[in-house]
Amino acid sequence: MALNAPVARPANPRFSSGPCAKIPGYSLDMLADAPLGRSHRAAIGKAKLKEAIDLTREILGVPAEYRIGIVPASDTGAVEMAMWSLLGARPVEMLAWESFGEGWVTDVVKQLKLDATVRKAPYGEIVDFAEVDFDRDVVFTWNGTTSGVRVPNGDAIPAARAGLTICDATSAAFAMDLPWDKLDVTTFSWQKVLGGEGGHGVLILSPRAVERLETYSPAWPLPKIFRMTKGGKLIEGIFTGETINTPSMLCVEDYLVSLKWAQSLGGLPALIARSEANAAAIAGYIADKDWIANLAVDPATASCTSVCLKFTDPRIADGAAFAKAVAKRLEKEGVALDAGAYRDAPPGLRIWCGATVETADVAALMPWIEWAFAAEIEAQAKAA
Repeated sequence: MALNAPVARPANPRFSSGPCAKIPGYSLDMLADAPLGRSHRAAIGKAKLKEAIDLTREILGVPAEYRIGIVPASDTGAVEMAMWSLLGARPVEMLAWESFGEGWVTDVVKQLKLDATVRKAPYGEIVDFAEVDFDRDVVFTWNGTTSGVRVPNGDAIPAARAGLTICDATSAAFAMDLPWDKLDVTTFSWQKVLGGEGGHGVLILSPRAVERLETYSPAWPLPKIFRMTKGGKLIEGIFTGETINTPSMLCVEDYLVSLKWAQSLGGLPALIARSEANAAAIAGYIADKDWIANLAVDPATASCTSVCLKFTDPRIADGAAFAKAVAKRLEKEGVALDAGAYRDAPPGLRIWCGATVETADVAALMPWIEWAFAAEIEAQAKAA
């Protein structure tokens, strides 16, 4: 394997899985219309927030009867709002196949202290949805940001179900088709597929979820930022731009810029195509390599956003140290920033392939990964 460094370099080396790369051609000048120093409750602030909600609905194809709210604390805040407000009314099943799903399990079992059925799969796999009882409330991630696997479709989720489905879709929204009739609560953050700024989450509620909110009061006290009802009725203002706490109007403007960019491309189909093309560039490159593989066991469940790779060469003595060294080489060369696997995941690399990433940059990165791998193998042999 040659150790000559590749000539071509990614124009944008930002492959972080969150916050993710900004839209192509991004400039801070694009935020000039942000109503800074103005109240988010002023007419201009509410109009911006409502525009963000309306464009989100348009691009994602969210049904008109579903509510969309902008909430605090990123995707984590949105998921926590849903679980603390909705769970406890009926039995619960928790599905986990990566670190964030594991976190939701911990919150439900140890914090809410619910006697939940927990189904887990190792990194690189997902649970068998055919075994899940959807007459219970079910909490799951659509795409495992830290494991590189996704639910291939919603076919296993019955349209007629007694329980609610609560879906953390933060690295899936805007890059994958989400079956809205199968999802009662869907959450994401701006910082993933559209490359927005962190700190804000989006919470999407089906009519069934709203009905639960209006007919059920959990046994535990709810912090103010989790409260979505008053007097047994949904606080509709949350879903028209009257946020629970103060949002950053600069971040809202940034999100609007990304949404309008997505709209200009052709909306969701174009965003999905960009992500799929990025993931395909990796899959094609590693297809005939015996030293690297996708962490996803089943190609049908391989993510098109957070693509996780593992090194498979038997000469590697310490997988974790080797993977960190490769990631460090890539960063030192300025060809891939933040490309190491998540701290709780198996050792390897994680290449973000969301819609704001250019396929040409992914293609340019792959020979650099091979170069860094070969250089580290040589360094390991010399050290031995």
